[in-house]
Parts: sequence; structure tokens; C-alpha cells
Amino acid sequence: MSLDAVALFNAVQSHAMTTGLFDRVGTHEPKNAPGNGLTCAIWAAPFGPVPASSGLTVASARVSFLIRLYNPMLQQPQDDIDPTVLDAASKLISAYAGAFTLDGLVRNVDIFGAAGPALGATPGYLNQDGKIFRVIDILLPMIINDVWTELP
Repeated sequence: MSLDAVALFNAVQSHAMTTGLFDRVGTHEPKNAPGNGLTCAIWAAPFGPVPASSGLTVASARVSFLIRLYNPMLQQPQDDIDPTVLDAASKLISAYAGAFTLDGLVRNVDIFGAAGPALGATPGYLNQDGKIFRVIDILLPMIINDVWTELP
């Protein structure tokens, strides 16, 4: 029993890429400002055991990803900036909610937050390398059965 981190990252990235909304989809937090166009970056967020879902000898896990959408603030028309990132975030949340098990990799996406913070998004702004971006951070929490063996 173990956590297949590579498969999880690939599944989350694949869902983002299949939307066709993004110029780039990466599985790390960018160290430099993304270029023009809509960018999606995915990285690990808090994870740990889920007591209510664990058995006597094996622990289930709640694994989360942070998915940040970046849209440059210097573009025209400015009135399209927020609708663009909101639409992209909504489509991703819909994809993750609809792919409830990520093709069998997880027991479920924790849509309503049964084991912690729920699937959701928080908008904000980010100044990176002197460039300002409108961002939306999506928290994608997932429950995975039987990840860590408990040895006596």
C-alpha cells in the first residue's frame, strides 16, 4: 500500500489540459512569472490520515492539491479578466466533481469537506517578477483508501 503521487499529479494535470482553456499546465509552482495567456499550475497541498475512513491496521489519506490559475492583468478588454479565470475555475471544479474517483485513483473527491476543507476556489492577485496576475486558487481534496499501513 502506498500513495501513487505521480499518477495523482498526472490525473489532475490531464483534467486541466483536456479543458483546452490553458496555454500552459504545469505540475509545480512557477518560479518566474508565467507568460501571456491563461496558465494553470498544480502542486501538493496539505495531506494526512483520515481517522473516520481508516481501519484497524491501515490508514486512509486525504491528499490535496492547490491549483492556481493565472491571468495577466495587463490585457484588453479588462472586463474579460475576471470572467475568464472564473469560467476556467468553474470548469475545473466541474471536471473534478464529475470525475469523482479520478479514474479509480481515489475513493472520492471531498467535494463537501467531509474530512477537511471542501473543494473550492479563492480569487486574489499576485505580483510576480513585477507582473500582476489575477489568480484563483482551487483546493482539490481527495480521499484515498488504504494508503499507510499501521504496524504494531
